[in-house]
Amino acid sequence: MSLLFDWFSLDIVYYPVSAIMWLWYKAFGFLLGPSNFFAWALAVMFLVFTLRALLYRPFVRQIRTTRQMQELQPQIRALQKKYGKDRQRMALEMQKLQREHGFNPVLGCLPMLAQIPVFLGLYHVLRSFNRTTGGFGQPHLSVADNRATGNYVFSPTDVAHFLDANLFGAPIGAFMTQRTGLDAFTHFSRPAVIAVGTPVMILAGIATYFNSRASIARQSPEAAANPQTALMNRLALYVFPLGVVVGGPFLPLAIILYWFSNNIWTFGQQHYVFRMIEREEEAKKEEALQRRAASAPAPGAKPKRSAKTAATSGDGGAEITSDEVQADPAATELSGQHQPGKPSQMRSGRDGGAGRGGGSVERSPRPGGRSRRRRH
Repeated sequence: MSLLFDWFSLDIVYYPVSAIMWLWYKAFGFLLGPSNFFAWALAVMFLVFTLRALLYRPFVRQIRTTRQMQELQPQIRALQKKYGKDRQRMALEMQKLQREHGFNPVLGCLPMLAQIPVFLGLYHVLRSFNRTTGGFGQPHLSVADNRATGNYVFSPTDVAHFLDANLFGAPIGAFMTQRTGLDAFTHFSRPAVIAVGTPVMILAGIATYFNSRASIARQSPEAAANPQTALMNRLALYVFPLGVVVGGPFLPLAIILYWFSNNIWTFGQQHYVFRMIEREEEAKKEEALQRRAASAPAPGAKPKRSAKTAATSGDGGAEITSDEVQADPAATELSGQHQPGKPSQMRSGRDGGAGRGGGSVERSPRPGGRSRRRRH
């Protein structure tokens, strides 16, 4: 079991993370220099951008699922009220509701879940540049041996360049509260580490706050009124940003840059995706209105009638089609008798005394089972 866990953690997480970071480091190191602080910082930031670009489609699905869940809140509350005491029936009804609307809440959590192993993998890879302190899962090497040992896809030369990279004495792999392993860095100045890390740490907390605020502002009133949602909103607005600021001093500068870059990307991508979805919904509404307007009759016009017009007689309910009206004058006379708003074509007395002076109306059979009126 331990061998399987080691294989999974090393080959599935650490190597891909270090490989993506290595590619960006080689690109920026070629431009800025292999031991340049900003070459390594940009490599970490573009590792984040690469991951988020790969997760763009799941992120869009997450936003759509969230909006769909908000729209279904009244139905979900109705199910909770109806089957609140029967958990098994409640679960079945929720699955049925999800199938009917074609969404899966698990897929909406995919972007967040995918970032967890990447964060842990990057943290492990960055710690592995300095293995002079030992610790859980780390060998305890001397300073010389540490520089002569590679770090996953990074060569021993790359490891030495990482340990040399610093900004005013602030190594990219150091953290503010670090007490051990300082000899591994070529230069180390705690005030410099604090001066470089504190602004980035505060900006990361601010970006986290505004990301949460933007998401909460787009929630429906029904979703915001849910007690569980309200609790999560408070955590996202205050606890999570504060956690970034409080935890920053215990993380390497590269990890703080990772968190800051991730929040900056999320802030921009979130606004872009929300605008895109809103434009799609507006286009669908306009299309529906245009279809409705095209199918509606013009103002003052009568609704269109089909070629087969039904005219029912008062005697037997015979149906006369438009073709029959043209072919048979008697049918024309009969249809005109029963059209509302028109004078009768068969007048009693004036045209032959039918009804008052004698003469009667008989029906003679017609082909097809229809009858024809005939005067006597």
